[in-house]
Amino acid sequence: MHSRQQDVLTLNQREWNRPTRYHKVHQAGHRQVTRALSGADADLADYILRGPLTVPCKLTVEGVAKNLQAFKDLGDVVIENLGFGSLEQLDEVQKLRIFRYYLPVFFWCQAQLEEHRHSGGSGEPLVIGMQAPQGCGKTTLVEQLEFLFEHTGSKAASVSIDDFYLTFEDQQALAKSQPGNSLVELRSNAGTHDVDFGLAAISRLKGCRTADSTVTVPRYDKAAHGGKGTRAAEDTWPVINGPVEVILFEGWMLGFEPVTKEAAAAVDPNLVGVNERLQDYQRWHEQVDAWLILKVSDPAYVYRWREQAEVVLRSKGKGGMTEAQVKDFVDRYMPAYRAYLPHLYAKGPERKNPNKALVIEINEGRGLVEQQPEPLW
Repeated sequence: MHSRQQDVLTLNQREWNRPTRYHKVHQAGHRQVTRALSGADADLADYILRGPLTVPCKLTVEGVAKNLQAFKDLGDVVIENLGFGSLEQLDEVQKLRIFRYYLPVFFWCQAQLEEHRHSGGSGEPLVIGMQAPQGCGKTTLVEQLEFLFEHTGSKAASVSIDDFYLTFEDQQALAKSQPGNSLVELRSNAGTHDVDFGLAAISRLKGCRTADSTVTVPRYDKAAHGGKGTRAAEDTWPVINGPVEVILFEGWMLGFEPVTKEAAAAVDPNLVGVNERLQDYQRWHEQVDAWLILKVSDPAYVYRWREQAEVVLRSKGKGGMTEAQVKDFVDRYMPAYRAYLPHLYAKGPERKNPNKALVIEINEGRGLVEQQPEPLW
C-alpha cells in the first residue's frame, strides 16, 4: 500500500472547482500516468482520477499511478464480495461504485490508520465514526471496508449504535414515562440507547489488541417482541479475534450535537427532551478519532429508501411494513434530522483533529453527486 508522503502532485480544491484549471491539471496528470502506464491500466487510472472523490479523499496522480495494482487487487475483492463477476463485466454504475466510491474511501481510511499508528499514542485501535441516514447504503460500505482492511492485513471490527438500544423492558418504561411523545415511544432517538453499555462495548474492542485476545460485540434483535426489538442474548453475539486495529462505529445520529432548547422546540416540542439527552452521547463522540459523514441533500430520501426495503421484504413473503407504517416509522426520525444535520454538514462533528473528517454527498440513487462538498480540512 502506498505512503501518503510519497504523493507529490495533489489536485487541490480550487483546481477541482474551476473546470478550466482542473482540465489543465488533469491533462498534465494524465500525461504523467500514461508515461508510467499504458492501455487498460492507463484508462483505469484516468477513470479513478476523474472521480468526484479525488480531492476529498486526497488521491493524487502519482499515488494512483504507483498503486494501480493495489486498486485492481482490492477492486477484485469488492467485485467478488458483491457478486459482480469481473472487472471487465462491470456496468458503469458498478464500476463507479467500486473505483470512484468504495476504494477512494478505503484509501482515505487507511491513511487515517497510518497516521494514527505514527501519532505516538497508546496503541489503541483507530475509531472511525460514520454518520449516515438510514437506508443510504452505509451497511454495505462498512462491510466492504471491513473486508478491505482484512485483505490488507489490518483487523477491523464494526459496531452500530443500533446495537446499544435499550432492552425491551427499559424502552417500555421510557415510553411510559413520557406519554404522548412519539420520538421516544419506540427505539430511535437520543434517550433510547444505553450510552454506558455502548461505551463499555467500545472499550472492550479498544482493549482487544493482541493476537490471543477475543471480545464479543453486542447485537440487537430488531425482530423480537413483534418488531419492537430487544437486546440479543449474549451467547449469540459475534466473537472478534484480536488484534483489532480499526473500529468502524456507525449510526444514523452519530455526530449529532445538541442545539438550544428554543431551537429544538421550534422543530418539534417533543424534541426538547431528546435534545437534552443528546448531551450524554458526546461521550461516544469522544471515542472517535476520524469521521466519515454521508451527506444527503434531502433527508426525505429516507422515506423512499425504507419503502424500497419493505417492498423487497413483502415480495419475499417476509412481512414488511405498509407504506403508511413506513411513514409513521420514519416520521419519528425527521425532527432530529431537521435539527441536527445542518450544523453537522456545515462544520462536521466536534473532533480531536479538524482534519479528520470526510464528508461525501450522495444522491437519491445512493450514488455520488458530481460536485462534492467543500472539504472540512
